[in-house]
Amino acid sequence: MSQLITADLVDLDLSADTKEAAARSLAERMAAAGRVTDLEAFLADVAAREAQMPTGLDGGIGIPHCRSAHVTEPTLAFGRSPAGIDFGAADGPADLVFLIAAPAGADDDHLTILSALARRLADSAFTEALRAERAPDRAAALVRGETPPAVAETMPGGRPDTTDPEARQAPAAAPGSDDSGPVPFRIVAVTSCPTGIAHTYMAAEALQRAGEEEGVDLRVETQGSAGFRRIDPAVVAAADAVILAHDVEVREKARFAGKPVVDVGVKAAVNRPAALIAEAREKAAQAGAGAPTAAPASPRTTGPAPMDEDAEGEGFGTRLRTWLMTGVSYMVPFVAAGGLLIALAFALGGYQIGDAPSVAEHFAWGEAASWAALMFQTGQAAFGFLVPVLAGFIAYGMADRPGLVPGFVGGAIAVAIDAGFLGGLAAGLLAGAVVASIQRLSVPAALRGIMPVVVIPLVSSAVVGFLMFVVVGGPIASFQKAMTDWLGGLSGANAVLLGVLLGLMMCFDLGGPVNKVAYAFAVGGLATPTDGSLKVMAAVMAAGMVPPLGMALATTVRARLFGKAERENGKAAWVLGASFISEGAIPFAAADPLRVIPSAMAGGAVTGALSMAFGATLRAPHGGLFVVPLIGDALLYVVAIAAGTVVTAALVVLLKSHRGRTAAPATAGTPAGEPVSA
Repeated sequence: MSQLITADLVDLDLSADTKEAAARSLAERMAAAGRVTDLEAFLADVAAREAQMPTGLDGGIGIPHCRSAHVTEPTLAFGRSPAGIDFGAADGPADLVFLIAAPAGADDDHLTILSALARRLADSAFTEALRAERAPDRAAALVRGETPPAVAETMPGGRPDTTDPEARQAPAAAPGSDDSGPVPFRIVAVTSCPTGIAHTYMAAEALQRAGEEEGVDLRVETQGSAGFRRIDPAVVAAADAVILAHDVEVREKARFAGKPVVDVGVKAAVNRPAALIAEAREKAAQAGAGAPTAAPASPRTTGPAPMDEDAEGEGFGTRLRTWLMTGVSYMVPFVAAGGLLIALAFALGGYQIGDAPSVAEHFAWGEAASWAALMFQTGQAAFGFLVPVLAGFIAYGMADRPGLVPGFVGGAIAVAIDAGFLGGLAAGLLAGAVVASIQRLSVPAALRGIMPVVVIPLVSSAVVGFLMFVVVGGPIASFQKAMTDWLGGLSGANAVLLGVLLGLMMCFDLGGPVNKVAYAFAVGGLATPTDGSLKVMAAVMAAGMVPPLGMALATTVRARLFGKAERENGKAAWVLGASFISEGAIPFAAADPLRVIPSAMAGGAVTGALSMAFGATLRAPHGGLFVVPLIGDALLYVVAIAAGTVVTAALVVLLKSHRGRTAAPATAGTPAGEPVSA
């Protein structure tokens, strides 16, 4: 196993002035060391991770990081910036920058080392030693944990560092043990971040240090990329409060049922751990908690779900969007697998392959038609899960695991009564609401053990079945049929206006909730394809390709209006746009949203309108230009995409040129050919 960081991956005089330039400088060292195979694609992955949440931390630290298929082994590059670089931290620029790169299938040993680094970043002695170090090889050794003795002596309590994420937890005392001292306030915590590499472990370290300072017995479970080690159930039962610091769903949240909970994002634990501990104390006092319990005191069978009143700072609209996006995110893989299999079947066997007999009854190994029928029927089977999966995971987002059974049942009923995609949405929301209501009921202690496996699935499925079959299913099915008929009859101005609306939605937030709503609407139509629904799918994919393609064109024709990092991103945007990855425009939108987003929306609207006007159709839910042979009126479809790309690029160039002219008098000293900041 190679060393995580070596001297050639250290830059003690990092001259970059932006986070993009810093990431590029450090990534180039990784590429030179043979640890990154495709520099531009890797930087696109880093930018996409940065767009999710800034990676700057208080204390002058920046930790851009990602998991990427273009990384050969877990690698760390370190840069020290004399001037400081803005990574979005509340307390200002970062002078210590760590670029963390993990392959898609990183091994646990390396990830454990990365987690140990993340924990040490909370240690001021460690960071000050890095600021003082003058030799790259010694800096690399320090980062690897080969701590020089002088630094080890300054660590709090003289504790040696460890690569075990759980090693700093004190041994758990059994509840009710005979302890001569006063019982401290007890907290259990879970930390998790989207990549499970850095913030997960930094949050854990920050909480543990704050717990030590506050005299609190605080145990942390890190749910990171290297897996997670469950906190002892006895420790959970004895805890007075729970802190959940997470940006992804907490696994096995049912263990914390009945405890006062502080539920925040992972970065809150990194930046203000003491405040979270104080909030946990306050909630425990309000709930009258304090006595150890052998089992959860609440009748709930899951941990606090997103529907709880304790979901601080979130309105109903925010939570509704989260629930719906949970369902859509689990549905999309079925869409991709099923839709692309069907598209390949059409390419191999023609559209008549849908009438082929079951391959279970007739399959000839040497006949292309049999293979096409196999792909079509497998794709159809995958498509059959779309609505149940959507409904099941909407309910899961609302009520955790108990929502799955009634959600899937409600989704299956929606398919049976032809309520379609809208029926799945309704079934998921109903199932989640029913389960959450049951969880709030006070039940006898004797029934609590069978609630999650018998009572909740039985009662919630019966209620959702009644509502879907008898109450709401019929009206939704009628509306679904009316909408399908409307789509099938779209022509002229109506079709063009729908194309404009879908184009605007696809380009508004570049892969965000609004984009996903438009995409889910189009995919829902593929389950029962008509000429109108196939036109909608074509318009949605075409519009979604425009933002990255438009930015790529703009950086090509007027490169001087863009910084070096943006010009490099523009090269990758050609491929991302052609592949229908709208997120390829995010780096540009993040840097200049007031010019890039309106330009992208204008181009998307033009493309959506033209696609609908040309009558282009599409049976594949993904693939971009690579599935053009499967598109109806493919030549005109490409014309629509090209037109939108040109509109987006022209508007961006126009707006940025106007900015430059406006700012010119105040920037007389700006070298020619360099972009002028807004």
